[in-house]
Amino acid sequence: MAYGSIGKSQPRIEGYGKVTGQTKYAADLPFEGLLWAKVLRASVAHARIVKVDVSKAKALKGVRAVLTGADVKDVYVGTRCKDQPVLAYDKVRMAGDAIAAVAADNEAIADEAISLIDFEYEELPYVDDPVEALKSSAPLVHEDRAKYKNAAKLPEGISGHNLQSYVRWTNGDVDAGFAKAARVFEHTFRTPLSHHGYIEPCACTVQIHGDGQVEVWASNKGPWGLREQMSEDFGVPQDKIKVNIVHVGGDFGAKASLIDVPIAYYLAKAVDGRPVKLVLDYSEEILIGGHRHPSVITVKTGVAADGTLLAVKSDIYFSGGAYGSQKANPQVTVLGGRRLASMYRCPAIDVQTFCSYTNQVPCTQTRTPGSPQVVFAFESQMDIIAKEMGIDALELRRKNILHDGDANPMGEKWNHILMGEVLERIVKTSGWKKGGAKKNRGWGMALYDRGTPEGKASSALTLEADGKVNILTGVPDVGPGYYTVSQQMVCEALGLAPDKVGVLFKDTDSLPFDPGTGGSKQTNTSGHAVNQSAQEVRAILIALAARELGCAPDEIQQQGGKLTAPNKKSTSTENMIKLAVKENGGPVFHLTNYVPQNMPKVTGFAAQVAEVEVDPNTGGVKVLNLTTAHDTGTVLNHLTLTGQIEGGIITGFGFATMEENPLVDGKIATLSLGEAKLPCIADVPPLKTVLVESPTGPTPYGGKAIAENPNVPTAAAIANAIADACGVRLFELPLNAEKIYWAMKKRN
Repeated sequence: MAYGSIGKSQPRIEGYGKVTGQTKYAADLPFEGLLWAKVLRASVAHARIVKVDVSKAKALKGVRAVLTGADVKDVYVGTRCKDQPVLAYDKVRMAGDAIAAVAADNEAIADEAISLIDFEYEELPYVDDPVEALKSSAPLVHEDRAKYKNAAKLPEGISGHNLQSYVRWTNGDVDAGFAKAARVFEHTFRTPLSHHGYIEPCACTVQIHGDGQVEVWASNKGPWGLREQMSEDFGVPQDKIKVNIVHVGGDFGAKASLIDVPIAYYLAKAVDGRPVKLVLDYSEEILIGGHRHPSVITVKTGVAADGTLLAVKSDIYFSGGAYGSQKANPQVTVLGGRRLASMYRCPAIDVQTFCSYTNQVPCTQTRTPGSPQVVFAFESQMDIIAKEMGIDALELRRKNILHDGDANPMGEKWNHILMGEVLERIVKTSGWKKGGAKKNRGWGMALYDRGTPEGKASSALTLEADGKVNILTGVPDVGPGYYTVSQQMVCEALGLAPDKVGVLFKDTDSLPFDPGTGGSKQTNTSGHAVNQSAQEVRAILIALAARELGCAPDEIQQQGGKLTAPNKKSTSTENMIKLAVKENGGPVFHLTNYVPQNMPKVTGFAAQVAEVEVDPNTGGVKVLNLTTAHDTGTVLNHLTLTGQIEGGIITGFGFATMEENPLVDGKIATLSLGEAKLPCIADVPPLKTVLVESPTGPTPYGGKAIAENPNVPTAAAIANAIADACGVRLFELPLNAEKIYWAMKKRN
């Protein structure tokens, strides 16, 4: 179907402000009477607090408030599980735990005050391995996990020693599958702790007005969720809290939790109405900000003699860190395990996920939580199976992938399954193994699938006297380009040019609800609300045009912004907007609340192919090409969609080849972006993108989720290519030269 605006490569409407420096982020916002906050943080992984003396800090001129754990002794916070104290009181559970906080007239005074705090603690043994943490001999991170509100419930028979959460997904008879198998393969894979790598550190300002109204400006992607968390944790009614929406300088899953807001809130309570700003420096950000869960994953797979998958069993251990406070889902765990092998037919599966309390930074959702780790393990094992059984890796996947009518291993059935088409398109576009084997060069592939989450949202359109329309959204801009897509949907419905449609955001008082960004759901939640609002306004304008042109509304023909009656008389939506505003005596505000109903049961498939070259003398890897193919549904904006794909691939590339924040003596050893490697443009290989389009998605106009899918298969594709190039299999990320060198040396 031909569209006027949908499907076009329209530049992002917020881009100009970003490239010119006009866009303001949480740390940039000015406030009258502003106080600056700083936090004293623990330098050890586990310790009992003996003394905190703040008398010198309180006496310093310009210091307006000093808090310790004794001032907020019984206040625990969290997105879901309330297990993190605002300030540590009796124990330090990680390096970076907040011990004391100050608010002062400027940053320099706040820094000096922090240096004047005298504290002592008695170090305790620590644990930072998720498997070791569950042993009864391991140091106990939390003495009584069950006391915390919304702590994940553990099933009978599962030990709770340092267990943050436990989930099991099963389907079919696994024992029978293994008994029937001609071969059974079992391997263990590991992935590291790593930071999300967003550019903007966490920042917030909190002000408590004289009437008790709490106002917040925070680098947070879910303002309504933030308001709900604050209300629940601080005992303040939601109608007394206003969260102002601000631009977010990168997220990738980390900026949905409170993080720094509780400390700023309690300092604001202590300073009699003045705003308090807390901005993390990047060392603090890496020390305490959101991280990807390290993992230890064992996968056991049974296959028939012809390579048909018969059974899969997996035990997945995630290191959750000192607190579960930053995880948003009701199970307070990592959900990647439920997608294990989900693009294949397999009649039986049993997946257990253990998330452990460990003495490290809390981990949170990270661009497809848990799936990059799980897919690295399973798709690596698929290549191991192929090699061991003498089956081509591509043919093994062709034999086992889902087709229409098939159920995935968990028993789910999807409509319009396009895994086969995605696979064949990437084989053709990548030139899979064309030209035969080349010395020190190899090819690898990996597959993935992920659906599009749904949810309720609200949106509003305001019709203005000059014929323009403004969209009021509750979505913070975190970078994917949602504002542009919402503008395109309104342009499409009303036939308006982009310069006639603006996008505005305000605060949590301006709309009933928005779910915030995350989970690749924005266009399927807030986008539906915007589109529904646009369609409702369109109906109002067509009815007005019918009245003016002397016909019934269903007789009006719309072509772009032109509205034509059977008598050939015509007008425009822009003119009808002006008329509606005139008759209303001012701008027309149209609010829409969207609730999903009868969403199509579909998922989105992805495949990636990596071509690499390995230096036999050093183990150095050069990724020569990365090709990715995606089942996208209808593409609403080619520019923003391909930007999401390329950004996702680079995230996956970094996870695969270089990113890690290792712990030394229980402390993160890479506390700057100079030490914690992230891919830069010099690292990125040539990228090819294949779009398999079909109008089968659940979003407006039939689109599918894209934000998270591209980063998932990359590590496995590169690991498989390395094995093909030099004959060594790595079971641990990142796939760096040192590991490859020693693996080749050991083999030889």
